[in-house]
Amino acid sequence: MRDAHASLGISGLEGAGRGPFSLTIEPGSCVILSGASGAGKSLLLRMIADLDPNRGQVRLGESPRESMSGPAWRRQVMYVAAESGWWGDDVLEHMADVPAAQALLARLCLPADILQAPVSRLSTGERQRLALIRALVRRPRFLLLDEPTSALDAETTLAVEALLHDCKAQGLGLLIVSHNPAQAARLQDRHYRLGAAGLEAVPA
Repeated sequence: MRDAHASLGISGLEGAGRGPFSLTIEPGSCVILSGASGAGKSLLLRMIADLDPNRGQVRLGESPRESMSGPAWRRQVMYVAAESGWWGDDVLEHMADVPAAQALLARLCLPADILQAPVSRLSTGERQRLALIRALVRRPRFLLLDEPTSALDAETTLAVEALLHDCKAQGLGLLIVSHNPAQAARLQDRHYRLGAAGLEAVPA
């Protein structure tokens, strides 16, 4: 049985000459991560997801990451890149729960027939929103989002943020890389800047 109150705990995580990093993300909370380009923000997300070589401790509640296979871990702690990969020709092939995906399209300003579209015809912004939907319909416990609105206009950005607020209210934990101070202010429960000294708390 899943513990709905389990936190995502990171302790002494390091790799590729970066770190160690330590932080805790509570279910239903949003942690914003900012910092200069090349500081290691994407690397940190990928290490948490166990996609890049790393050492240190990562736990989901009382369960260490090592107690699960890589795919099982990433079903619960899911990473969404700024430019996600697509392995099939059509959008529909990528959706684990088509009715759930269809229910989210209008919320993210996407047309109802876009699931039938070839991936090759999607704009960058459409791919970005559909990658978020693809992750959400798999019902992870924590989402690691790397600049999820970087290709979106202001109106669509707010639509994405509204959906993320609703997901938080349902218990989803979020770690979001963002360079947008206004977005950080709207979403954050906590905010860290990644710099030469590591993770530094940013006052609200």
